[in-house]
Amino acid sequence: MHDDWTWSYESYDPAEERLRESLCAVGNGYLVTRGAAPECTADGTHYPGTYAAGVYNRLSTDIANSRVENECLVNLPNWLALTFRVDRGPWFGPDTADLLEYHQYLDLRRALLVRRVRFRDRDGRTTRVVQRRFAHMRLPNVCALEVTVVAEDWSGRLEFRSGIDGGVDNGLVERYRDLPRKHLDLLGARALSDCSVLLEMCTNQSRIPVAMAARNTLYHGEHPVEAEYLLVDEGSWIGHDIAIDMREGQVVTVEKTVTLSTGRDRAISEPAVEAARWLPRLGRFDTLLESHVLAWTQLWDRFHIELEHRPDELRVLRLHLLHLLQTVSPNTTELDAGVPARGLHGEAYRGHILWDELFVFPLLNLRLPALTRSLLRYRYRRLPEAVQAAREEGHHGAMYPWQSGSDGREESQRLHLNPRSGRWIPDPTRLQRHIGLAIAHNTWQYYQATGDREFLTHYGTEMLVQIARFFADLTSYDRARDRYVIRGVMGPDEFHSRYPDAQSDGIDNNAYTNVLTVWTVLRAADALRAMPALARTELMERLHLRPEELHRWDDISRKMFVPFHADGVISQFEGYGQLAELDWAAYRKRYRNIQRLDRILEAEGDDVNRYQAAKQADVLMLFYLLSADELGPLFKRLGYQLEHDTIPRTIDYYLARTSHGSTLSAVVHAWVLARANRDRALEFFRRALESDVTDIQGGTTPEGIHLAAMAGSVDLLQRCFSGLETRGDRLLLNPYWPQPLGVLELSLRYREHPLVLRISENRVDVAAGAGMQRAIEIACRGQLARLHPGSTVHFPL
Repeated sequence: MHDDWTWSYESYDPAEERLRESLCAVGNGYLVTRGAAPECTADGTHYPGTYAAGVYNRLSTDIANSRVENECLVNLPNWLALTFRVDRGPWFGPDTADLLEYHQYLDLRRALLVRRVRFRDRDGRTTRVVQRRFAHMRLPNVCALEVTVVAEDWSGRLEFRSGIDGGVDNGLVERYRDLPRKHLDLLGARALSDCSVLLEMCTNQSRIPVAMAARNTLYHGEHPVEAEYLLVDEGSWIGHDIAIDMREGQVVTVEKTVTLSTGRDRAISEPAVEAARWLPRLGRFDTLLESHVLAWTQLWDRFHIELEHRPDELRVLRLHLLHLLQTVSPNTTELDAGVPARGLHGEAYRGHILWDELFVFPLLNLRLPALTRSLLRYRYRRLPEAVQAAREEGHHGAMYPWQSGSDGREESQRLHLNPRSGRWIPDPTRLQRHIGLAIAHNTWQYYQATGDREFLTHYGTEMLVQIARFFADLTSYDRARDRYVIRGVMGPDEFHSRYPDAQSDGIDNNAYTNVLTVWTVLRAADALRAMPALARTELMERLHLRPEELHRWDDISRKMFVPFHADGVISQFEGYGQLAELDWAAYRKRYRNIQRLDRILEAEGDDVNRYQAAKQADVLMLFYLLSADELGPLFKRLGYQLEHDTIPRTIDYYLARTSHGSTLSAVVHAWVLARANRDRALEFFRRALESDVTDIQGGTTPEGIHLAAMAGSVDLLQRCFSGLETRGDRLLLNPYWPQPLGVLELSLRYREHPLVLRISENRVDVAAGAGMQRAIEIACRGQLARLHPGSTVHFPL
């Protein structure tokens, strides 16, 4: 099957299995289960994993003479466990059976994973198997697996073994092999009925109870099958052996329905009670599937996207949207959850939340704004922790952590393992203070897209003010320059954490950080002005925000230092131009793949800090987040002149010095090249599409998908090539649409208006759904139109 709604594989490849497990995961925003074969346990080929949003556990150990503490997203019990055998022969497994046919596909429209296998066993019997599974989008605590077995040319005793396996740990990421892996303790296991069981576990530090209940029923078509059920209780593994007699040509189906509840759920008595109580209420597999598909149909209406005559690109874009919505969905709005960098698909980054929402929210703002609001509330609830973190560093305001998890403290590791050298080396990435600037940008962009003044009044302005306060306090006044400077931080390019031979970490005047600081203090002031007078007064009193502090913000917004090279190119940070040039050709010839140049150089006894080399976009992030229309006045306010060629020359300079060691690099480079070099922009767009589906980084996608890159690839169509912005109470369009991509059509929601946007090389159409909303203003390349509900506006290009 190769239509643009199907992601498929036509053969079994053990070497690719873990990649497929990530790409074929099923989820619903509450949990995600990897696309592992249900008959397999964790080994060098397979890795079953189920992860629930917000279920973390913290363990510590001694590494390289240091005490290391890590909080991890917990791999929960494996609910998939289901295999079978004939006449007490070997249990079925894809690695030992003689596979005659093997097809696996993910139905993107229905978020349904299907696996079809035909095999011959050692006694010459031929069996056909069809497996289907999903994680219910309407009932987030419910999962279902269906296994159908056809006895093609044999008769005999068929025996299923189905259960819940609590004997799991966090063992997916090889780099973490020296860290503690066991996060779950057994609380109890018991039978609920002749065909259902319950397993209770608890995280061993955070003390989050986790309960799973599973029911297994057998059918011939529509009719239940009388079978022999034998309880199998092996401590943390509990389930049933189910035996029936089969005749040649006979078909039998086992339906496995599972409920999961954790101590983080709302409106429950207790997880075990809840899981057991809901299980008997659930109907058959197809009945559950029907309501699941309806929920997805409604989601796809909001996330509708079409690329005419480009089925290959469209298929990947839909896969990316699927995984976005499986990680964060309407089910997430009631959770205390953030946006994990690797989805809920694996254990890389230990399931932590970084800055990936910066690339995710633009899709949600214009489709599911209530979800963005909820995810921003995750940040707001951790504002007190960020304020305390700043205080402990001697600063005012809020210092958000580069990596966070359960409670908002800094979760970035102090040491990380270089797989090339086998050495544990210091990790200073916590100095990426710019995470706070990303949160500020997300907050303001949500407000621009929605006009949600209530959120701005009660939550958003306080976050903006506290973030602005921290970065203003981070600055110091350089009298010789008559400029403000920021010292001792890291930018988005993670290759540069210190100056060569320096004794302390951090670099000075990272251009991205300095310019975004100016943008943030201006937006914080705008937010204060947008608040009702009484609410503004109360907030300023509560935060002890005085006029003299606001005056200093204004001064910073006019006198922040931005480093430039002598030729006018914006410097990544002060002193970047004095670093050594790298012999890129020699390293590419020697290693071929030099994306992780930092690891290569460390293994050689060298240091990437010595070179003009970037892992990913840094300065160029300015052109990603802010249009030329915003950057020009911002630099002018600072007293710098952006010449007409400053931006393209800066892009070219860093493009030649970037290893693209992050999947985000392709997204940002496609974006910044879209205006001046459309062919190269398309090259990076296609690279962004390939990042995960081809595992472009060689082994990282099996550890979890890259959510920001997936969302960013769709946003390249939504905002970049279309030139779409939400600014100044208008929807702005400035398309530079690449002709090879044909015609784009997608759905949006702006200020309560459901819109359909259609863009081709020479025309833009915007159609509004019927309703009672006020008309909105849409501008496209100097043309201004008012769009009323139920009408369409056309812009020739």
